[in-house]
Amino acid sequence: MLGILGIYFEFSNPGAILPGVLGGIFLIIAFFAMQQLPINVAGILLILFATLLFFLEIKITSFGLLTIGGVVSMLLGSLMLFKSTPSISIHIPISLIISVTLAISAFFIFAMAMAVRTIRKKVTTGKEGIVGEIGIAVTDIDPEGQVKIHGEYWKACSAEPIKQNEKIVVIDVERLQLIVKKPNN
Repeated sequence: MLGILGIYFEFSNPGAILPGVLGGIFLIIAFFAMQQLPINVAGILLILFATLLFFLEIKITSFGLLTIGGVVSMLLGSLMLFKSTPSISIHIPISLIISVTLAISAFFIFAMAMAVRTIRKKVTTGKEGIVGEIGIAVTDIDPEGQVKIHGEYWKACSAEPIKQNEKIVVIDVERLQLIVKKPNN
C-alpha cells in the first residue's frame, strides 16, 4: 500500500522524486515478499485494478465514482489475497484489511473533496476574475483614463464621464483596457 501511495503522489505531483523512489522501493519489496507467500491472483488483480482506478481519479473528473470503485476493489482484493494451502495457513486479520482500506479511502475521498472544492471556487484571475470588481477612478475618465483595482493601475474607458476618485465597476475587458461604469447605488 505504501508503494502504491508513493507512486500516486509522484504522478499527482511530478518532480517530487522522493515519493516515487520510495513507492518503487516499497513495491519491489512487496513483490519479493509475495513470491514467498501463496498468493491468489484474483486478489492481486483486484488490488492493482483499485490502484488504476485511484490513478484515473486524478485525470478524469468522475466526482468520486472511480474512488468508490477503487475502495470496493481494494477491499475485495485484500479479503481474497492469500489462499490457504494444507501446509501454509496465512491470513490477514480483518481489522488490518478494514483499517488500511479505510485509511486509503479517507485519503482519496479527502483529495477528491478538495478537487471538487477547487473546481467550484470563484475564478480570481484573468478576464473572469476582474469583471464585476469595484475600484476607484485615478483620473477623470472621459472617455478614457486610469482606474485602480486591487492595488493595480489599469487603462479604462467608459461610455459615461466619471470623475477622479469616484467608484467604478468593471463590466468588460478588451485587450488590456477595462470597460467601466459607475456602480448602481
